[in-house]
Amino acid sequence: MTKTELKIKAIENGTVIDHITANKALHILKILGLPDSETTNVTVAMNVSSSQIGRKDIVKIENRELDHEELNQVALIAPKATINIIRDFQPVKKDKIVLPEKIKSIIKCTNPKCITNYENEPITPVFHVVNEYPPVVRCHYCEKLIKTEDIDEQFE
Repeated sequence: MTKTELKIKAIENGTVIDHITANKALHILKILGLPDSETTNVTVAMNVSSSQIGRKDIVKIENRELDHEELNQVALIAPKATINIIRDFQPVKKDKIVLPEKIKSIIKCTNPKCITNYENEPITPVFHVVNEYPPVVRCHYCEKLIKTEDIDEQFE
């Protein structure tokens, strides 16, 4: 029996998000607003085998390096992901994602009575990280705990 290998084309410049929790790549695309134009090439591999985490997703974004705010958004969905910055087909920077202490406006508070959910109140949701893995955050205004499953539901 011969082995078959799935190969995904290397990118010349851009960002590779690796070790995304299996089946969460589409959430990542949604929060990053990708693909954002007809010229942005995005490659997604989902539920692929990983020696480190069993199953994983991978997202390759050509000609775009994610900024600090975008990395914070990715951290909420994929706290064990790694980010690789690619230039001239070579990785020039590789980092593990770090969930920040405070997260703004990525998700909504699940408490319907929270001030951030009133339409006539222009208040940006702010959350403090209580637990990094699995991610759990607390609303700055009403102190409601938002668990991983509640976060995931907002991106489905």
